[in-house]
Amino acid sequence: MGGKIRLEDRECPLSTALGYVGEWWTMLILHDCFDSYSRFDQFQENIGLSSSMLTSRLRVLVEQGLLEKRPYQSNPPRHEYILTEKGRSLRPVLVAMAAWSNSRLDPSERAMILVDSETGMEVEPVLVDRTSGRRVDDQAHAFTAGPAASPAMRARYSARANDGSH
Repeated sequence: MGGKIRLEDRECPLSTALGYVGEWWTMLILHDCFDSYSRFDQFQENIGLSSSMLTSRLRVLVEQGLLEKRPYQSNPPRHEYILTEKGRSLRPVLVAMAAWSNSRLDPSERAMILVDSETGMEVEPVLVDRTSGRRVDDQAHAFTAGPAASPAMRARYSARANDGSH
């Protein structure tokens, strides 16, 4: 997908998030960045995209503000791609997705695991509410319309609240 994605047209935060990370190559490039890769040839070797496809993908990530393109060599011109704060903020999403995928595998089948850097022990990430410390992956937590919700979004969650479903 070339060009700038019009994320501001999407009301649902899930749609917006998928607009940033919904294609497999995005997650793999970001994963490489979190593993300290920053150069075109590193991405190409790890992911296996053609040069033109990778160029296009990196351009989109820069346009979305997830990566910053910086020169590291002038002759010939070469650039590196560095995570922005916005890009770094996606790390918990990647961690959660990898943990979800690993949870469906036998431990002996896991090709990549998350470990505590100090102890080397495997960790099992969970998503918790910052205020209460309670896990948010159960039915005790539900989505509802927020302050900027459209009438359609408000109706969606109003109907669900009235029928008792979550």
